[in-house]
Amino acid sequence: MKVLGIMGSPRRGSNTDILLDKALEGAAQAGAEVEKVLISKLKITPCLEIYACLKDGNCSIKDDMRELYDKLVEADHVILASPIFFYGITAQAKALVDRSQALWVRKHVLKTLGEDRRERRGLFISVGATKGEKLFDGAVLTVKYFFDAIDVKYAGDLLIRGVDDRGEIAEHPGHLEDALRLGRELVAGV
Repeated sequence: MKVLGIMGSPRRGSNTDILLDKALEGAAQAGAEVEKVLISKLKITPCLEIYACLKDGNCSIKDDMRELYDKLVEADHVILASPIFFYGITAQAKALVDRSQALWVRKHVLKTLGEDRRERRGLFISVGATKGEKLFDGAVLTVKYFFDAIDVKYAGDLLIRGVDDRGEIAEHPGHLEDALRLGRELVAGV
């Protein structure tokens, strides 16, 4: 079983990064093979809306997203982690989401993804500095549609308000335990 962790924060050692590592640790403890992708280290051009993917389900932009398509399809489970920037996911994470249009086309238009009998599930991990009531609403909706595009069921999330300073999440051991538990549960199918 493979779990793909996608780090959407441009800052290494961020609160979101630490939580993703804990979730991947939990997945590994449950027996999964885990891989972490740092989006900020990749060259992913935003979607140019030229609809080349309608031809054969492949995006015509030649960049690092090409290798991610295979990883997204091969993963049994996916964890997307992104801090909140202006009530949404980061630009890096959003570029990945938008470029997943090619996978959506494969699934819904061309129907070339085939019948995948795996119960693929996904988690969303996010940290926001403010405590706004609707802080995560837009991000959660975006992630749900992203998971749908890549044929992954939205299985849950860990959404933490009021944490901002780098590494501050370490002062909240309960949140770290929650991430570890969610990683284990993702693999166990709970």
